[in-house]
Amino acid sequence: MDTRVPRVAIIGMGGYAARHHDAVLTLEKAGECRLVCACDPAPERFEAQVAAWRFNARAVAVYRDYREMFRRHAGELDAVVIPTPIPLHAEMHRAAVEAGLAVYLEKPPTLAPAELEEMIAVDRDAPVPTLVGFNFIAEPTRQALKRRLVAGEFGVFRSASLIGFWGRGAKYYGRAGWAGRLVGDDHRLLLDSCLGNGLSHHVHNLLHWAGVGAMESWASPLAVRSRLSRAHPIEGPDTVFLSARTDSGAVLRIALSHACRGPEMHREIVVCERAEIEYVTKREARILWRDGRVETHVLDPFDAQVENMRALLGCLGGRRRRPPTTLEDCRPFVTLHALAYVSAGRIEEFAGFDTDADGYVEVAGLLDEAKQFIAEGTWSGAEPREANTGELDQLDLVVRRMARGAFALARG
Repeated sequence: MDTRVPRVAIIGMGGYAARHHDAVLTLEKAGECRLVCACDPAPERFEAQVAAWRFNARAVAVYRDYREMFRRHAGELDAVVIPTPIPLHAEMHRAAVEAGLAVYLEKPPTLAPAELEEMIAVDRDAPVPTLVGFNFIAEPTRQALKRRLVAGEFGVFRSASLIGFWGRGAKYYGRAGWAGRLVGDDHRLLLDSCLGNGLSHHVHNLLHWAGVGAMESWASPLAVRSRLSRAHPIEGPDTVFLSARTDSGAVLRIALSHACRGPEMHREIVVCERAEIEYVTKREARILWRDGRVETHVLDPFDAQVENMRALLGCLGGRRRRPPTTLEDCRPFVTLHALAYVSAGRIEEFAGFDTDADGYVEVAGLLDEAKQFIAEGTWSGAEPREANTGELDQLDLVVRRMARGAFALARG
């Protein structure tokens, strides 16, 4: 019997890839895997990190190109982590599957519904289902509450909502050439936003709560109304309000923004017949029972990258049937995201906001408007038109029209 630990590669060294290097090092110290190789187009920029990760002592080989890395280590690897820009995911995922590797793919896998279907088809040849790095589905408290929800303890599921206000400034939007962009220089869709990227973990969480049919179920949107707005000087939206009707009968309301200052705020709220669940990731979960009882669960420390990697390794070792989130589980999120753009049709410009020296903006009254939208479902101004799943093929046309509008605005 082969008793060796799984052998891992990581594509990338900078940005979020650094977090995965830390996680794999933690697991390697515990004897759960071994990092064999890594790559980056400019590895010389990461000499300090390479020294801190002790690549020489660990005999980690370094390459500039992932394809060369796969060729040089053919038959030596078991899994690869892909924490790269979203437009690179599909091609890298295909190459990894064709090399016979299990894949840990950072979220979101793609923001294009058609491309997601292609990735799902490719994944049928993977040694185990690809793990998509939506971080929080595997949290023990979240899993325990979802189990109680599916069992019917809280009564009929009625609605769910998410409010997420994470201020981001000029440094955030200047971190990469694709940040805040709708369409890349190569004309591919990028769609970087608080909905598609920054707060996407929590949007995926909300769809998971609403998938009341089973533990490993996500509610699928049937129709969406959305308003996209921006204050930052970017191509895409920095603020998204949306409501959705789902196949589980649940109504979802989501209010997200990077056009704010102050402490980060996010709260998932699940409304059921007998109780309301308030979930604040990394902090606490509260159950507010209709009879007046309050049940509070303080969340234990949770290293998402370590635990998700453990889940993928468990699949490789036959100890788990599947990872916490698969590519197929991402269909609801990718559909919701696409319909948000199709419904809105355009990106509105905020008129009243302040900007500080670091490029953080604050839109007057926006948080109050978000709270009212979450509570009552009321829109300021005209209610957006409803877009349904039959209009998913309109995404490309709608987004390119938005990008042309942003270009004209910048020139004017």
